[in-house]
Amino acid sequence: MIEKTSSILPWLQSHHAVTLVTVIETWGSAPRPVGSLMAVRDDGLVEGSVSGGCVEDDLVRRVLRGEWPAQPQLVTYGVSRDEAARFGLPCGGTLRLLVEPLRDAGWIAELQARIARHELVARRLDLATGAVELVPSFRGDRLQFDGQTLHAPFGPQWRLLLIGGGQLSQVMAQMAPLLGYQVLVCDPRRQYRSGWEGLDVVWQEGMPDDVVVAIQPDAHTAIVALTHDPKLDDMALLEALKSPAFYVGALGSKANSQKRRERLALFDLGEAEIARLHGPVGLSIGSRTPGEIAVSILAEMTAVKNAIRPLAQPDSVGCHAGR
Repeated sequence: MIEKTSSILPWLQSHHAVTLVTVIETWGSAPRPVGSLMAVRDDGLVEGSVSGGCVEDDLVRRVLRGEWPAQPQLVTYGVSRDEAARFGLPCGGTLRLLVEPLRDAGWIAELQARIARHELVARRLDLATGAVELVPSFRGDRLQFDGQTLHAPFGPQWRLLLIGGGQLSQVMAQMAPLLGYQVLVCDPRRQYRSGWEGLDVVWQEGMPDDVVVAIQPDAHTAIVALTHDPKLDDMALLEALKSPAFYVGALGSKANSQKRRERLALFDLGEAEIARLHGPVGLSIGSRTPGEIAVSILAEMTAVKNAIRPLAQPDSVGCHAGR
C-alpha cells in the first residue's frame, strides 16, 4: 500500500504529538481500502483519510480529548447498523482501525528516504511494545495483521514505463504518481530530455526494447509507447507484449494501430500476445489535449488493473497526435 507521510516528520520535529490511524480491516462497502493512513496532530490538523470523511471528525475529537492510551489500540466503527448510519458509513460498512501514538521520528525519516530511492519497504509494528522495524518488501506485498504484529508495505509497488519523452509523457508523469505508480521514462532521443525538471521519474538509458527487458516487467507494470516512431515503439512493444505486464498500450489512430498490429505479426508474437495491445490507447472520452489523453490512458489502465472491461476507443481519439 502506498501512502504519503510527508507532514508527519516535520510535525514531530516541531514537538507536536501525532496519532497515526491505519485501516486494518473492512467489511461491507468501506470507503477506503485496507492500509489507508490518516495522521492527526495534537491541535486537530489532519493528513490523509481512513473513511473518506465518515469517521475522521470523531477520531479528531477523540485525539483532542486525549482519549487514546500510550500504546497502539484497535478501534472499530460501524459494528451496528445504527452506528454505521451515525458515522455515514455506506451500506452498513465497518472499519477496523489501528490507532497509534507516534513518538519516534527516526523510522519515519528512514522510510521517506528509502521511498525516495524507489525502494519497497515494510513497517513492522509490535502492538505490545509500540516498537517499529523497517524490513524489505516486494511487489504484491499486502498489509498483514495477526492481532499482535502489523506488517504494512510502502513504496512504488506499481510501475509505469513511458516510451517517449514528449509533452504527453510529461503530463502522464505528473498524474501517474497520484495513482501509486513509480514512473520510468525511456527515450534515446536527447532532444526530449528537457522540460522534466521537478518531475519524480527515473530515466532509463538505452534503447526501449532493451529497457523493457532490463526492468523485468511483472503483473504490477504498465508500459505505454508514445513516440510515434515505429523503430522505437514497435521494438519496445515486441518485448512488452511477451512480458507479464498487466497493461501494454500505444498511441495512434485506429488505422495506425492496425498497421502496427500487422507489423508486430511479422515477428515472434502470437495472436493472443498481439491482442493484449491497447491501441488506440485510452478510454473513449473524446480526448484531444495532452491532459485529456493522459486521463483517458490512466483511466483505462485503472480499469484493466481493477479487472473492469474498458470501453472501445473510437477512431478519432488521439488522432490529433498523429496518424
